[in-house]
Amino acid sequence: MLLFVLVVLGLVWLAYVSGQESAGFSRVATQRELTGLQAKLASSAVENAQLGSKIAQYQQQIQIEQGHGRETARQIKSLTDDNTRLQEDLTFFQNLTATAGKEGELAIHRLSIERDSLPGEYRVRMLLVQSGQRIKEFSGGYQLIATLVQNGRQTTQLFPSDESGHEHFQLKFKYYLRLEQSFRLPAGAQLQSVQVRLFEQGVHEPRVRQNVSI
Repeated sequence: MLLFVLVVLGLVWLAYVSGQESAGFSRVATQRELTGLQAKLASSAVENAQLGSKIAQYQQQIQIEQGHGRETARQIKSLTDDNTRLQEDLTFFQNLTATAGKEGELAIHRLSIERDSLPGEYRVRMLLVQSGQRIKEFSGGYQLIATLVQNGRQTTQLFPSDESGHEHFQLKFKYYLRLEQSFRLPAGAQLQSVQVRLFEQGVHEPRVRQNVSI
C-alpha cells in the first residue's frame, strides 16, 4: 500500500509539472526572468541617482552663473554711475574755472536729497569747493539740520545728534570734496527740508549755510 501511494503521488506530481510546462509556466525560467528584472531595477536606480546628481550640479551651475550675471550688471551700473558723475564733475569744474569766485572762497554745490532704501532713511549729496590757486587746506566739520513734521507739529532734528557721531561729519580737503551722508528720521515723520552747515575747526559759527527741500 505504501508503494502504491508513493507511485500515485509521483504520478500526480508529474502531471502537475507537465501541466505547468504545457501552460507555458517554468519555475526556472520565471526565476531567471525575476532575477533579470531585479538587475534592471538596480541599474535604473543607479542611473536615476546619477541623473539626479547631474541635475543638482546643473542647477548649482545655473545659480552661480545667474549670480555672476547680477554681480556683473551691478558692477556695470556702478561704473556707469561713476562715469556719469565724473563727466558731470568735469563739466562743473570747467564752468567753475571760467567763473571763479574769490580766492579761498568755500561753497556748497550740487546739494541734493533723496529717499534711501529703508523707510524713513534719506541720503544727502553735495560737492564742497574751495576756489583759487594758493589756498589752504580746509579742516572742520559739518552738520545737517532736518526740518520735519511729526504728530502734526513742525520740529527739527540735528545730525550728528551727539558727540559719538562727530567723527563721521569731519571735513579735511583742499580744493574739492564730494560728500554723501545718510540719516534716518523717526517713524511717521515727514521730512520738509535739510540745512547744511559747514564749520571751520575751532569756530562755533558756521562759515557756510545752505538749504535743500525734498
